[in-house]
Amino acid sequence: MPQTLKIASWNINSVRARIDLVTRFLTEEAPDILCLQETKVTDDIFPGGVFRQMGYNHHILHGQPMHHGVAIISKVPIREDDRLDWQANREARHVGVRLDNGVRLENVYVPAGGEVPDRVENPKFGQKLDFLERMIEWSSNLSTPTILTGDFNIAPLECDVWSHKQLIDVVSHTPVECELLGRMQAAHNWVDLGRQFYPAPQRLYTWWSYRAKDWLASDRGRRLDHMWVSPELASKAVSHRVAENCRSWARPSDHAPLITEFVF
Repeated sequence: MPQTLKIASWNINSVRARIDLVTRFLTEEAPDILCLQETKVTDDIFPGGVFRQMGYNHHILHGQPMHHGVAIISKVPIREDDRLDWQANREARHVGVRLDNGVRLENVYVPAGGEVPDRVENPKFGQKLDFLERMIEWSSNLSTPTILTGDFNIAPLECDVWSHKQLIDVVSHTPVECELLGRMQAAHNWVDLGRQFYPAPQRLYTWWSYRAKDWLASDRGRRLDHMWVSPELASKAVSHRVAENCRSWARPSDHAPLITEFVF
């Protein structure tokens, strides 16, 4: 009998500071699995009890104090977790699991890369490029059907930003970043579910800066968050959307969640 699986991904920008938003989201959307990025909490004080009360009894955590941190919380069994160090400095930016159907689910938080798109002037930018190179190598060696999701911190297409002309020299949309992400996609023939369901040049944003007084009116968005799948899983995805309404909640994250439904 076919099984429906609803997977969400959200850069929450501190899970403890925004626990009320997470619980509201889980109540309203009821995903089976939630992948969180930028949890900003060590594993020992992750608010797991709140999630268990809501039926999310399976937690795979990779946290750090104040910065970074990723987590997968789930109503369904998850196992065989791993934590890959694509940053090569032990920052908590990845956690992956195996689902009971044999599919891998990988949750990643790619570095933002600082403000200046030059690896000499800005080492953080170089670290981001190197991170992506390691992900390209990993992608090229994949043999297991995989779902890759999270905050990639790159808006790869011209239509993935509010103004390609104004942002082409801004970190997250520079040609070198977009080229690397394209290489990573090609390394495994990843299917970008965002653009499978909303073909370019349709509007599709997941992030809006805190600097905008009225984010909705200005709508200066970027598509930084993604859900990719191995080619054999593309037909299993039956819906995909961005929960933009969450960006209007009180004290929100600057990212909105992704929600994808699969039928296996």
